[in-house]
Amino acid sequence: MAEIVLTPGFWLGGWAWDQVAERLRSAGHRVTAMTLPGLESVAADRSRVGLAEQVAAVVAVLRDAPEPVVLVGHSGAGTVIYGATDAMPEKVAAMVYVDSGPLADGTALAADLPPDLVEIPLPSWEDLEEQGTSLTDLDDATRAEFARRAVPHPAGPARDPARLANPARRDVPAVLVCSTYPSDQIRRLAVEGVPLFAELTHLRVSYVDLPTGHYPMWSRPDELAAEIDRVAAGSGKAAAGR
Repeated sequence: MAEIVLTPGFWLGGWAWDQVAERLRSAGHRVTAMTLPGLESVAADRSRVGLAEQVAAVVAVLRDAPEPVVLVGHSGAGTVIYGATDAMPEKVAAMVYVDSGPLADGTALAADLPPDLVEIPLPSWEDLEEQGTSLTDLDDATRAEFARRAVPHPAGPARDPARLANPARRDVPAVLVCSTYPSDQIRRLAVEGVPLFAELTHLRVSYVDLPTGHYPMWSRPDELAAEIDRVAAGSGKAAAGR
């Protein structure tokens, strides 16, 4: 049994992890599926939510956890979990990036967003795919539920640069679940210095191919849960070895 914390990407709340969380709990794990600040509801105040506030929310969960956790981040939440790991590396047994990656210090997901932009609404399916977000394997019912429950994402966490200062974060084992792009391509992008992946060259990272679209928690929940379970099974040994 392990402590597992699941953090979702843009426009999503903890509900996005329902299928994966159910499988992990059935395997005996203690699971927290987070809704990050600014994503509580359509009516939430997103004007004061930045990357620091979302990182602080994850850090608070780490602080309260009875033991080091397996910290999972999907999509844009990769930046959030890396910031939390930087703050409390001793409370993270392993990081799992789901079609995601850690940003290096001083870089942002979307630094060119206007400074007065408060929120980012869910784009149309066509615009999402044009921006590089694969919707492969999402049926009509899943897309409809996504659109119904999606919340505008606060612009601050996308615009704010990562602030990292603790080199111990790089000692935490990391697993990258590759869905949109195969692991060979991700490795190459990391070596080439692409901002979303360049930090991987400094981590103890392993790669897992789970080919599907950008939302494997919906399109391949069994396989994703099994991979997180595998990481959790070895997380105690990994933490003990650091």
